[in-house]
Amino acid sequence: MKLRPLGDHVIVKPLPKEETTKFGIILPDTVGNERPEQGEVVAVGPGKFTEDGKREEMSVKVGDKVMFKKYAADEVKADGEEYLVIKDSDVFAVLE
Repeated sequence: MKLRPLGDHVIVKPLPKEETTKFGIILPDTVGNERPEQGEVVAVGPGKFTEDGKREEMSVKVGDKVMFKKYAADEVKADGEEYLVIKDSDVFAVLE
C-alpha cells in the first residue's frame, strides 16, 4: 500500500531517538517513549488551495529531515511501518 497525502499534508517517517546524548549521558527508557519530533519526509501533498483558487507551494520536499510540533502528528501504519501525517504548517525547521 502506498500513502499519497492530500492538500497540505506531509507523511513523515520518524527518526529513531538516540539513547545517549553527545556528552555520553544515557537517557532513561521513559524518555524514549515520547513521540518523536524529527523525521524524514517520505511523501508530500500537492498543497492547499488559497481563497483565490491558486495552490500554495509546499515548504518541504521528499527526503528532507524535518522538525515538527510535538503533538501535531497523527500516527498511521502502512505495510507494517509507522508513519506520521502532519500539516505543512506544523513543520518548523528543515535539518541540514
